[in-house]
Amino acid sequence: MKGRWAKYLMTGALVAMLAACSSKPTDRGQQYKDGKFTQPFSLVNQPDAVGAPINGGDYAEQVSQIRSASPRLYGSQNAIYNAVQDWLRAGGDTRTMRQYGLDAWQMEGTDNYGNVQFTGYYTPVVQARHTAQGEFKYPIYRMPPKRGRLPSRAEIYSGALNETYILAYSNSLMDNFIMDVQGSGYIDFGDGSPLNFFSYSGKNGHAYRSIGKVLIDRGEVKREDMSMQAIREWGEKHSEYEVRELLEQNPSFVFFKPQNFAPVKGASAVPLIGRASVASDKTVIPPGTTLLAEVPTLDHNGKFSGQYELRLMVALDVGGAIKGQHFDIYQGIGPDAGHRAGWYNHYGRVWVLKTAPGAGSVFSG
Repeated sequence: MKGRWAKYLMTGALVAMLAACSSKPTDRGQQYKDGKFTQPFSLVNQPDAVGAPINGGDYAEQVSQIRSASPRLYGSQNAIYNAVQDWLRAGGDTRTMRQYGLDAWQMEGTDNYGNVQFTGYYTPVVQARHTAQGEFKYPIYRMPPKRGRLPSRAEIYSGALNETYILAYSNSLMDNFIMDVQGSGYIDFGDGSPLNFFSYSGKNGHAYRSIGKVLIDRGEVKREDMSMQAIREWGEKHSEYEVRELLEQNPSFVFFKPQNFAPVKGASAVPLIGRASVASDKTVIPPGTTLLAEVPTLDHNGKFSGQYELRLMVALDVGGAIKGQHFDIYQGIGPDAGHRAGWYNHYGRVWVLKTAPGAGSVFSG
């Protein structure tokens, strides 16, 4: 999946929410105990974090996927990968990182107080059929030839594309849109056959407009309540006509390419492991970078629980809406992953891990 499309649902206003506040909110996991940072990355003797990473096995699997899928990327990062895994095998105590040649560079966050933004994306599983039948009437399209201007979303919904470009018919226009935003999805044809993977193939070239912002501007959803879950719940309470009218406010449209089987891959062409990989702004965090993240835990309703968990993750994807000190955490496949991804717009601390020799030359200044 190309994570660069994953968080367009989240509005720019949400991204800027922390910076816009004159007070110091804590409702989305923000903390201020480290004080104010004066540079994007600060070398610390050891991360001021409690406990050890909870996903050492997933991190090891993600590194294994990098080694298999991208030897070049693995070769450029294998020293840090090996050092981190040696540290994990010894217990993963943050107080001992320097013993394993690890330097931790704390990120200043979106507000200069160390609060790095976390959002989430996932790979949906969409119910569909090969032909239109009953409730399965919403087409999923392959990429048409680029001969001049491609139709807008509203024009496509009105039948502007020939039926030869239809890959499948789903039973939910909203599900199609969510897959559009996530950039890929698995298709369940309901006939007992293995799931088909529909990967990103291209888009129509029209400007993207956030339907989340449309709902906020219309007063349909409060700004502080906006999430993918809120958009889906809005859709469940409104008519087919109203859902279509809302989605048509975003003229951008994504096309797909079917594959019999394929793992979900990020922009680095590496299969992604749920909650062990992130999309990042590669001008800030290069592909393959290892991150130690203090991620806020959420309750079933998407509210910050007051607790955090330490996770090791690797930057392997990008996102058009992922800029600066902001990570989009890949949550995995299916409805549970979608539920988690739908709520995340929270903050936590992040340390970029580097082998000690030469680390200063990468992030200084």
